[in-house]
Formats: sequence, C-alpha cells, structure tokens
Amino acid sequence: MRRILFAAVSAILILVTVGSLSPAVADRYCLQGRRWGHPGNCQFETLQQCRAAAAGTHASCGINPRYAFGRSRQGRQ
Repeated sequence: MRRILFAAVSAILILVTVGSLSPAVADRYCLQGRRWGHPGNCQFETLQQCRAAAAGTHASCGINPRYAFGRSRQGRQ
C-alpha cells in the first residue's frame, strides 16, 4: 500500500514540475487602470472581451506587453 501511495505522489509531483516548466501562454489584452497597475489584468484573449469588462469603469484595454514582446522576439530569431 505504501508503494502505491508513494508512486501516486511521485507521479503527481513530476506532472506538476513538468507543467510549471512549460512557458505560460500570455493572453493578448490587458485591462489597464489605477486599480490593476501595470501591465494590468491580462486574462483576455480578444479586445472585445477586454472592452466588455472595462465598460462602466475608468479602465482601458491595451495589448499585453508579454504577448507583444514575445511575438517580436520570435520574428528576430
């Protein structure tokens, strides 16, 4: 029983470690304003999603700097 438990815990730890090593995919748009700081709340895949979340607030939407920098860097390699 201990071997099965040890094997299960080991497998979970390996999967978590491998998952954390893969690069995170940055979403394209960030909700930006005083409340969120810089670069902002960057969980939006489309500009329309970001604008819908910003509606009625004193916030705006901009391109995620991590996404923009990642794309320009890939083109230079």
